[in-house]
Amino acid sequence: MIPELTVADIERTRDFYVGVLQFRVEYERPEDRFIFLSYEGIQMMFEQENGHWKVGELEYPFGRGINFEMTVSDVEAVYKRLSDSGIRPFRELKVSRYRSGNEDIVQKEFLVQDPDGYLLRFTD
Repeated sequence: MIPELTVADIERTRDFYVGVLQFRVEYERPEDRFIFLSYEGIQMMFEQENGHWKVGELEYPFGRGINFEMTVSDVEAVYKRLSDSGIRPFRELKVSRYRSGNEDIVQKEFLVQDPDGYLLRFTD
């Protein structure tokens, strides 16, 4: 699954994902204010709000009720890039345990909201 998220300002989204998080631009359609980004196998699409996919009023924070978990090779490095950019996390970096059947899944994670309020959970 590759999510396509509606955003208020595609340049602000690019600055956050490419400039801070170091996602790579796979391709873009500037005339549509659309970008396709990737990072370590994670793929996401973004399009500036244009009414094509509108099912209701958009208001900040977008994406209420969902978080996107992204497994990365070095969650601490991603966290540091955010901190160095002056971006405060939604939840600080910590080790979490989640029960899965008879096992515990242990992962280091933090959460941050992107410029439109989408909640991102980075784990390793």
